[in-house]
Amino acid sequence: MSDSLDSLEILVKCANFAAVKHSSQRRKDPAKTPYINHPIGVAFILTAEAGVRDPSVIMAALLHDTVEDTDTTLEEIKKEFGSTVADIVAEVTDDKSLPSEERKRLQIVHAPTSSREAKLVKLADKLYNLRDLEKATPEGWSEERVKQYFIWSFKVVEGLRGTNRHLETELDEIFSRHNV
Repeated sequence: MSDSLDSLEILVKCANFAAVKHSSQRRKDPAKTPYINHPIGVAFILTAEAGVRDPSVIMAALLHDTVEDTDTTLEEIKKEFGSTVADIVAEVTDDKSLPSEERKRLQIVHAPTSSREAKLVKLADKLYNLRDLEKATPEGWSEERVKQYFIWSFKVVEGLRGTNRHLETELDEIFSRHNV
């Protein structure tokens, strides 16, 4: 099997792994979109818009919420997809044992010192989420909560700057539309 087929096979295995792990989850949008659309969308932004070709970054994008939001462990990701992918996922995973405000604060603090690979995943994740917020307000979210999410996202993105011009430009356009 050629290297390109090996890469393709592992990417499809990764997408399937994420789909199985997120199978019972839904987004909080009014349409209750299947959750798997989010990590696939983040990976798509990286490949189609940002020109990322590193399979480890794409796999980490597909898996970026599995440890945080499912029963997946970093050890499981390392076993299935290697330590490079597991390390990127670890960098972008919030510690759910901490209060929400502390998790948000830590994302701002850790953004500048993250690896380039983790920064790419974070930028694409923020871009996907902000585009979603422009389309529809999640169930249970007030207008103020949406506004605060944009402000917080801006602070996180500030620490990720210098990573990918296209993603940063797209995010800046969104921030500009929302006066952030």
